[in-house]
Amino acid sequence: MNIIILGAGQVGSSVAENLASEANDITLIDKDTLLLKELSDRLDIQTVVGHGSHPDVLERAGLADADMLVAVTNSDETNMVACQIAHSLFRTPTKIARVRAQQYLKYDNLFNKDALPIDVLISPEQLISEHIQRLIEYPGALQVLDFAGGRARLVGVRAYYGGPLVGHEIADLRKHVPGVDTRVAAIFRNGRGIVPDGHQVIEADDEVFFIAARKDIRTVMSELRKLDKPLKRIMLAGGGNIGKRLAQALEKNHSVKLLETDKKRARQLSRELNKTIVLHGDSADEELLINENIDQMDVYCALTNDDEVNILSSMMAKRMGSRKVMSIINRHAYVDMVENLGTIDVAISPRQITISGLLAHVRRGDVVAVHSLRRGAAEAIEAIAHGDSNNSKVVGKTVEQIKLPEGTTIGAIIRGEEVIMAHHDVLIENEDHLILFLLDKTKFHAVEKLFQVGVTFF
Repeated sequence: MNIIILGAGQVGSSVAENLASEANDITLIDKDTLLLKELSDRLDIQTVVGHGSHPDVLERAGLADADMLVAVTNSDETNMVACQIAHSLFRTPTKIARVRAQQYLKYDNLFNKDALPIDVLISPEQLISEHIQRLIEYPGALQVLDFAGGRARLVGVRAYYGGPLVGHEIADLRKHVPGVDTRVAAIFRNGRGIVPDGHQVIEADDEVFFIAARKDIRTVMSELRKLDKPLKRIMLAGGGNIGKRLAQALEKNHSVKLLETDKKRARQLSRELNKTIVLHGDSADEELLINENIDQMDVYCALTNDDEVNILSSMMAKRMGSRKVMSIINRHAYVDMVENLGTIDVAISPRQITISGLLAHVRRGDVVAVHSLRRGAAEAIEAIAHGDSNNSKVVGKTVEQIKLPEGTTIGAIIRGEEVIMAHHDVLIENEDHLILFLLDKTKFHAVEKLFQVGVTFF
């Protein structure tokens, strides 16, 4: 696929890196010559220096022959204008834009072919906020991913000593919770992925990814670890777009405090938020944290743009008694460090969350959702099966008859409103949504071929 990306910042460079490794033709546009040179030396991509919304720059980048424009600069206006030009001058088939300002996003009729012709809107702040909300909804989860509009969820949990299923085979799960249907999709042990079968024994410290209907998530989690109490008292550090969104979403049902270093911004937030207590101060100020009862907080969440500040303040909050700490961390090296040290409960990668939001629209085939896992090494996808037994490699076959690439498992099937666990004898029907787990994301193209139908289907 021929893809033009505008913006070589954290989002744009991460998208370019992910897509360039999948045999796409990538051209990256940015005004920063040195940054583009560094990326072109490291990645197999083309680069063009210039302003992302100027028609001559887009023409030089080859937009006339492109399949897709991904506009992810730091300027909403640049991204929107670039999509308009791509539509008006170049008839680009698919246009994706990063739009952050809620003042734009609240108007549903603004983004269509008659107004601003943007096919897919990506708001990293909204995606990250929703990601954190799901983690707060399920205390103890490492990752919570929605499929089929939330009817099914894939949840990652670290198994603890004392969990009823720890030290037992996966098959015993049915005996422990006979009324619940679930499936373990993958296990990561000491950083290595394992494709589970019924005889696989779950060990303490395993990262276990399971899929279940939304109503059964807590029951399955309780088999792997002691179920945490609900998180009620929350402290957020950083009143940017993410902090504000999260406070607005949580303040209805939680007690929320928000720390903001900029006095003017703190005043603005105190006017715009209804129940959240907004405090002007430094999140790394030990005295401030003590005065605001950090030891009574159920969760401390560091959301500033500075990785070092987030890590430091999270470590302080943990040491001073906060029950759980989460932190936004952009650098891969820092994520590895804090996870290995165990100093932060959940490290949140904005890059991977944003890329997950983009991948479903970039991938070929009838893919509804793609979630990037384990910092991009693994993926969970939702794909639609079409056809019949004569022209499909999936439809009309049982789960055990489907020849899946190595390291790939089918976790569940969504059939209408019904969530069906992918046991070996389940027969796949036309229009079923299959949720698959790929330990190795490079196997995606092999999975994609499974869902292609023969010409007789048409």
